[in-house]
Amino acid sequence: MHDRQGFTCGIASLDTYLKQRASQHQRDGIATTHVLADEDAPTRILGYVTLAAAQVELDALQPADRKRLPHYPVPAVRMGRLAVATSEHGQGYGQWLLGHAVNVSLRLRQQLGVRVLLVDALDAKVAKFYRAFGFRPTATQALTLYLPIGSHRNEK
Repeated sequence: MHDRQGFTCGIASLDTYLKQRASQHQRDGIATTHVLADEDAPTRILGYVTLAAAQVELDALQPADRKRLPHYPVPAVRMGRLAVATSEHGQGYGQWLLGHAVNVSLRLRQQLGVRVLLVDALDAKVAKFYRAFGFRPTATQALTLYLPIGSHRNEK
């Protein structure tokens, strides 16, 4: 069992989610929470990421990413939350959790049909983090970003 109550990342809404809602959302099929635990202290949470099924309107994608897609909502995975314990900031765990989310999305694509990984960045600094890994802003909201995972030929 992971020590959810001992986790703190410095953002109250992310801490509260893990402590109060993550298990319920997992049970109810709303979102899955993927925890990165300390190898030496397996109950200690270093960070977490949540994933859920989603869709995005075709017009929200950049024009180059709309090519050859049907004119209805695009299947997606939403990365609802990504948080790293305050004591672990700067250790690369955020990048590791992001990589995990991409890998899960790619595996889902094999089974289900998923075109993009979506994320709603909390602010411009967080959006910059995601853009460094190839995420693109949607046409509708600057802090809603997506990473194309459906076709290597569309990646820049």
